Amino acid sequence: MIRLLDIFFSALGIILLFPFFIIICLVIKTDSKGGCFYVQERIGKNGKPFGILKFRTMRTGSDSEGLLTIGTHDKRITRVGNLLRKTKIDELPQLWNVLKGEMSLVGPRPEVEKYVLLYTEEQRRVLDVRPGITDYASIEYVNENEILSKTDDPDKAYIEEVMPHKIKLSMRYLDHYTVSEYFKIIFLTLKKILS
Repeated sequence: MIRLLDIFFSALGIILLFPFFIIICLVIKTDSKGGCFYVQERIGKNGKPFGILKFRTMRTGSDSEGLLTIGTHDKRITRVGNLLRKTKIDELPQLWNVLKGEMSLVGPRPEVEKYVLLYTEEQRRVLDVRPGITDYASIEYVNENEILSKTDDPDKAYIEEVMPHKIKLSMRYLDHYTVSEYFKIIFLTLKKILS
């Protein structure tokens, strides 16, 4: 049932937002050099890698300077990128990942391989379901960049504090994998973004 909901909502979203996507692409390309989309390899269901799609919010080639974004004034982020990140609009192209079956609207956020390799056996449970655009961890850590910017070693803080807590929150959804929980998380996400 959840897969059918994913197909319906992602297809509907892509159709309705298509003109908006074209405008965003034009604005991104006008603001900085490079394409309007960014693809990064993440680890999905059953440990299978896939390319997560986002609107580009950073200068081209910024990956070489680190995988984590630190603070709201990361110099790699473009002017338009700041707005796209703040409003979470940069995540909208993932509707395509959902339609393809690589992701769900709701589920644990997919990580890069570097961090997945550090998962314990119990934590690897998050790989039993399709990763999602949003979940309880996404809602609680909506300002993750700002949290990490206040630490001396952001990578260490992410691995030792943020990531384990995010996985614990993601497990809540796995333990209540129902349609009602699916809609509850979507509602809470929209409420958080609008507030």
